[in-house]
Amino acid sequence: MSELQVVVESWLPASVAQGRLKVRPQTLYAYVSRGLVEARPDPDDPRRSLYRAADIETLSRRKARGCRAAAIATEAIAWGEPVLPSAVSTVSKGRLFYRGKDAATLAETATLEETAALLWDAGAMLAPVSASACEGPMKARLFTVIAAEAAEDPPMAGRAETLLQRDGARVLAALAASVSGRGGEEPAHLRIARAWRADADLVRRALVLLADHELNASAFAARVAASTGASLSACVLAGLATLSGPRHGAHYLRVQAFLGKVETLGAQKAARARLDQGVEIPGFGHPLYPDGDIRAQALLSRLRLCALEDDTVAAVRAATGAAPNIDFALCALTRAAGLPTEAPFALFAAGRCAGWIAHALEQNGAGALIRPRARYVGPDPVSGQGAQADASR
Repeated sequence: MSELQVVVESWLPASVAQGRLKVRPQTLYAYVSRGLVEARPDPDDPRRSLYRAADIETLSRRKARGCRAAAIATEAIAWGEPVLPSAVSTVSKGRLFYRGKDAATLAETATLEETAALLWDAGAMLAPVSASACEGPMKARLFTVIAAEAAEDPPMAGRAETLLQRDGARVLAALAASVSGRGGEEPAHLRIARAWRADADLVRRALVLLADHELNASAFAARVAASTGASLSACVLAGLATLSGPRHGAHYLRVQAFLGKVETLGAQKAARARLDQGVEIPGFGHPLYPDGDIRAQALLSRLRLCALEDDTVAAVRAATGAAPNIDFALCALTRAAGLPTEAPFALFAAGRCAGWIAHALEQNGAGALIRPRARYVGPDPVSGQGAQADASR
């Protein structure tokens, strides 16, 4: 099924849902009652229900593959089944929640530090922490500062939760200082906004909306580090390294490149060119938000977009049905506010640091090492026949 078909068919009538699952009506109703499939009234006929296509697709894949442990583990790695219990955050019914609190609602008033206290289950606002100013290119500062912390900080294992939360506040402040280049005890959004001469409220909203997002790649990396007992700063360094990849926090570079094409070709031609090449349009669509990325909606609603961004959103919607995601919203914020080119990555890192620490603390409390087994598919280690066959090609 193509991305366009998924968007268009985001809600299915009962007959189609039952057909795809090959089940009777009673079984479909049971899936709904167990929370496996979301249902809503049909706007054209309130006596009937519609069923979320993404839920039906997930169940269909699960039924197709059966219950083989290897198949379940393999699919869980890429947008599949949950693989770790966590109380930090979740995406449910198109909304993002931090420990049960709606993230978009929190972004209306909360600071990153207040959001961190919530994610860390600290119980109260953490005391302000002073951080030192730093120099050099922004991205280099991020890695240099956190690596220096990781080289000195003690392991988490065996230390009291209150001490670890204090460590977390220090690391969060250090990362915010590395983004802004400014020291002091002010909240992160104020320091960053002053360094960039930006609207402090927009920076604050972005940081809160980026604070966590379930078990994404960088959060998982932070948890793996935490499961070994590593220091909080080392866990954050693992998260930061993972965030730097073009399929995660550096995806903004692809969005910026696409917007550059829009400036040259126009929105419709730029979108059509990518679709004709069989490649996705960066900055649009998200597997966890069939009806649109709520984080992007919350941020874009506060921006005054220029004609280029408005035309881009309209053209991509018309061509694919997909809505802007958080990567597009960060690039739109950067352009609208005249922020540094690397601002999307810097905001992502500063905000998500709160989530990395939350996941690290939770994993440390679980006391279990994350050490999956690999399903070996290489040459036969006994006969070597596979290795010889490979070598002959």
